[in-house]
Amino acid sequence: MLHRYQDLISLFDSGLGAQFNTRLVKGGDEPVYLPAGENCPYHQIIFARGYYASALHEVAHWCIAGQARRLLEDFGYWYLPDGRSEQQQQAFEQVEIKPQALEWAFCVAANKRFNVSADNLNGAGADTMAFKVAVYRQVLNYLEVGFPPRGQQFIDALAKFYSVKTPLTAEDFELDAHLQEMYQQSCEKEDQTV
Repeated sequence: MLHRYQDLISLFDSGLGAQFNTRLVKGGDEPVYLPAGENCPYHQIIFARGYYASALHEVAHWCIAGQARRLLEDFGYWYLPDGRSEQQQQAFEQVEIKPQALEWAFCVAANKRFNVSADNLNGAGADTMAFKVAVYRQVLNYLEVGFPPRGQQFIDALAKFYSVKTPLTAEDFELDAHLQEMYQQSCEKEDQTV
């Protein structure tokens, strides 16, 4: 299946973007969210270099950000580039769990493979398996209680465009054998503490 960033731009801009005066924009090396202002009459979700995955990830952040945060550059979040210390990486991962879980749902709806990203190749080693389990747990939580409304709207648009059945279910989110084992172990630990 062909996954073109131009299709994402069209889907987003004609749906959610039109409703919220926001456009999805192909950018350079670093993604950024820019609210409307003197230089531009609409909000911009700028994703990196035309990467399809970057576009989905940045839309996920936008779908989670509340109204006040959508008036701030990069939603007012701190960001330290690749090369974070272990403590900085842990803080980074905590704010990335929900967006990456929503991005995973976008990928499922687009019939595209998803990769969890710790985004710290040159920094302290992180427990990426624990992070992946946390993202998976968030997916399961979203499936139970519902995705953020704008996120669900984009899931529906992607699923329609890529002819993917909805609603999404837990069976749609595949885990490799090692991650499945880690998830089962974390569930067993929880059962023992309850």
